[in-house]
Amino acid sequence: MTALAPRRLMLAALLMAAPAVAQAQAPNRGEVAVYSARHYDTDRRLYDAFTRETGIRVRLIEGDADQLVERIRTEGANSPADVLITVDAARLARAKDAGVTQPARSAVLEERVPAGLRDAEGHWFAVSQRARVIMYDKTRGLPQGLTRYEDLASERFRGQICVRAANHPYNVSLAASILAADGQAATEAWARGVAANLARPPQGGDRDQFRAIPPGQCQLAIANTYYLGQIGASENPADKALFERLGVIFPNQGAGDRGAHVNISGVALVRTSPNRDNAVRFMEFMTTAEAQRIFALGNMEYPVVAGVPLHPALVAMGEFRAEPVHATQSAANAAEALRIMQRAGWR
Repeated sequence: MTALAPRRLMLAALLMAAPAVAQAQAPNRGEVAVYSARHYDTDRRLYDAFTRETGIRVRLIEGDADQLVERIRTEGANSPADVLITVDAARLARAKDAGVTQPARSAVLEERVPAGLRDAEGHWFAVSQRARVIMYDKTRGLPQGLTRYEDLASERFRGQICVRAANHPYNVSLAASILAADGQAATEAWARGVAANLARPPQGGDRDQFRAIPPGQCQLAIANTYYLGQIGASENPADKALFERLGVIFPNQGAGDRGAHVNISGVALVRTSPNRDNAVRFMEFMTTAEAQRIFALGNMEYPVVAGVPLHPALVAMGEFRAEPVHATQSAANAAEALRIMQRAGWR
């Protein structure tokens, strides 16, 4: 994804310079304007497939989710945006709270997307999932005493953990989940324990964390499943060897426990959408078997629609029980979760 950096910079500049328009956007029956916080090349396949099936052209604007929401707010009734896509449940909830979304009344979406993966009022619908897991070196054996996220704070793992910066949405979402499950005092203690157990200062992305395991820079890595899945699907022999060497722990799987933490990518219908019918049609397409296969086989994400086959790399990681997605709760806990991690020294 590093090759997309120049495009991201250009789009970020455009986001900061949203022009004032004299009148509201007129509908264009031949297109749908998608504001997306996803930056994956495989998504182009999704948009091309949608256009082939419907004849509707996708007008794409990419950027940071918070910037996109602010842009829609600034554009107001003049916004050309029809659909908002984010990669974080909390940001979907914040978009709803900001008043930039509206319910998408669609029997198709309600039938395909399980109730736990969509807003109760229809403001957003998940289209893919990814789990945040613990990875280890199988040549060293399964780490003893590590079955829950909470165990990462144990003294037995001093100097062993690699993880990216605290302020990344993936880590904020995880900490917000722990805050909801365990309360503030326990989360403070957990964050202090994780910070004390870091093998090095947080740096890089999720791939950098598990790539640091074989050379011994760390023994444990916290990362999302789809990054490792992409390595497992690679034709590069070094990547395949790395995939075979790394083991995956899906935490909190015990009886009565809450399950492994998952986050979602989701679509929301923009409140001022000038092409509402096209927008809903686009959202419905994201839950078709074809689109779900692209999520699962192209970007190594877990589908939200039952019966869609997984890539062998995901299958090899094993089955797991997922923690329910609580977007509103995650959004409400996010700021405090980040403050807790930063107070603990997790930067």
